[in-house]
Amino acid sequence: MRLILASTSPRRKALLTSLGIPFDTIAPSFKEVMTPSLTVGQQVVAFACGKARSIGIADAFILGSDTLIEMDNVIFGKPTDISDARRMLTLLQGRTHRVFTGVALIIPSVQELFWHEVTEVRMCKMSNEQIAWYLSTKEPLDKAGAYAIQGEGARFIQQVNGNIDNVMGLPRKSVAEALQRYGFAISGTLQ
Repeated sequence: MRLILASTSPRRKALLTSLGIPFDTIAPSFKEVMTPSLTVGQQVVAFACGKARSIGIADAFILGSDTLIEMDNVIFGKPTDISDARRMLTLLQGRTHRVFTGVALIIPSVQELFWHEVTEVRMCKMSNEQIAWYLSTKEPLDKAGAYAIQGEGARFIQQVNGNIDNVMGLPRKSVAEALQRYGFAISGTLQ
């Protein structure tokens, strides 16, 4: 059984590697375009499905995933530039937001499974100098909500309610459970 991760994200690759399952990675050709009529949960699932479907290999299990942040009914994706990252961090600092990660698993010749998980994250208050320093690391530029909880951004996280893997972009436990149902042996850890 071949498993393909439809992602170029090093974080998702590391999370899936930790399960001890061999897999290949292929960059999805899917372009993320927000659909205003969808809820944030529906949107992350649509993006995950789009990424997985774009691989187009019929005889492999294909795993797609996407992460978005929501606060006050506003959806935060990846920042478009440094100014957009500053705007996001300024809005999120000192407040609680919700991180949604959608997952899609294409099972060859059978069906597609898809779901999303939600984790609440509270950021510390940040000074303008702290935001400027964090932006200078360039870490925020390719992350939903402009921060990486597993990187330098961790210093600005006050509290996490839920699955931290979900915030990093791949809820390992639910992914492992889905893969096990289809015969994949999990030899890694979920801790």
